[in-house]
This record gives sequence, C-alpha cells and structure tokens, in this order.
Amino acid sequence: MRVVEALHRAGVRSNHLHMASLGSVLLCIGFWTRAKGHDQDERGNAERRALFVGLWPPMFWLIGQSVAEYE
Repeated sequence: MRVVEALHRAGVRSNHLHMASLGSVLLCIGFWTRAKGHDQDERGNAERRALFVGLWPPMFWLIGQSVAEYE
C-alpha cells in the first residue's frame, strides 16, 4: 500500500495509469506491424520487443485500479 500512497502523493492518478495501459497496447501493435516490414533475421527481435511491451498493459491497469481504490 505504500507504493500506491507514494504514487498518489507524486500526482499519479488512476486515469494516468489506465491511459498508459492503452498506450502500451497501441505501442505493442505498432511494434508488431512494424516487424512485418523487416527481413527474417530482424523480424524475430522486433516480434520479441512487441511481446515484451505487450506484457505492460495488465501491470499498468492493475496499478491504476489500486490507485483508484486509494482515491
């Protein structure tokens, strides 16, 4: 709970984190579509980058829910 309090005191609101979640979904889609334009050697690295960014939305959303409950 201290992390949520610190985020709230720093000015981070639940809306900010929910928008970060949506932004990371869009970033993941952007990386994934950009990976299709690369040749086979570079495509694997670009797809891994998209998968890594694809793990962020649930984290941002859950932290946003915790901040919303604190608010």
